[in-house]
Order: sequence, then C-alpha cells, then structure tokens
Amino acid sequence: MSDSTIPLETLVAWLRRFTELVTDQRAYLTELDSAIGDADHGANMSRGMNAVVEKLDGATAGAADELFKTVGMTLVTSVGGASGPLYGTFFLRMGMSAGAVDSFDGPALGSALRAGLEGVVARGKAETGDKTMYDAMAPALDAYDAAIAGGESIPDAAAAAFAAAETGRDATEPLVARKGRASYLGERSAGHLDPGATSTALLFQALAETVAEKRG
Repeated sequence: MSDSTIPLETLVAWLRRFTELVTDQRAYLTELDSAIGDADHGANMSRGMNAVVEKLDGATAGAADELFKTVGMTLVTSVGGASGPLYGTFFLRMGMSAGAVDSFDGPALGSALRAGLEGVVARGKAETGDKTMYDAMAPALDAYDAAIAGGESIPDAAAAAFAAAETGRDATEPLVARKGRASYLGERSAGHLDPGATSTALLFQALAETVAEKRG
C-alpha cells in the first residue's frame, strides 16, 4: 500500500491482527467484564473474531462491501451479549458505506469507519460519557478525520486514532455507566475500565499497526 491508499488485503490483515489482539487479551477483557458485566466479553470477542478468520480463510472477498458483510454477519450470529450485535453492526455499516471497492483513500476509509460508528449509535443509543465503546470509538474517528483533513497519511492518521482511542478508553474508568448491564451497578461501576472501550482501543491498535507495517 501507499501512504494515501489502503487495499482490501490490508483491511483483511487488519481484521486478522484484531483477532490476534482480542485473543491475546481475552483473559484481561473478561476480567474487566467480570467487574461490571457478564464476565464474557473477552471470550465472546475472541470466539467471534476467530469465526471471522475462519470465514476469511475459506473464501476471498472481492470487494469491501462483501468483506465487511461477511465480518458483520459472522459476529452477529456467533457472539453473545451486546458486543456481537454492536461490532457486527459496525462492520455491516462499514460495508454498506464502502460499496464494491477494492481500495480506500484516507477520506473514504474515514467515511466507512464513521458509518460504522453511526451504526453503533443507532443500535446502542450511546453517547459520550455513557461508559461504552463509544467513548473510545468517537474520539478515535475524530482524531483520524482531523489528521486526514490536515494532510496526514493513512498510517499517521491511524496512529492518531489509536492514541485517541486509548485516551477515550482510559477516561471510562471513573465514569458511572449509563448503558448496558454495567448501568445496573450504579456508582459501583466507577473505578473500572469499560471492556467495550478497551476492545475498541484494540481495534484501532490493530489498524495502526497493520497500516504502519504495510506502508509503502
């Protein structure tokens, strides 16, 4: 890939790297979820993304809409709890936005990611400060878009997105959850990182690492 375009094969590599990260961090994600949720986020995400990789190993997607539809539907059908529908919707909306393309420039990738975020909002009704994956994803995309608008390369924009996702993740620790199972705990949900925001930071870590590794 060049610094200004990202081919489909790099997006597939991104998904594979995300699978590696959530599998490596499975116990940690579940530990976070045991404090404020169902204690299954790590296991669910690892199982779902490994099911995605099995699908990717079995067939080659010819275009982005096909790729992300496969990813989204696999997650919706194989992951329990809230994370499957939310991540599934994210990738489904990415595919719908992207269309039948086999590469992205910086703005096009940003538009697809933004459509994914809008899908998460439509399904989960979350906003800033609710202590959800939105708290990591929204600032990540704002940072990405700002970097691209400022003339930065895709790798540099992805690095900015990852840094913002980490900051957003860390900001969930003192929050009192207002959405999902964690909200049932009220004040006791404070003092814990949100597991969804944590896995979202891994999603952007995977993107940043993949495009940096493959930059031309």
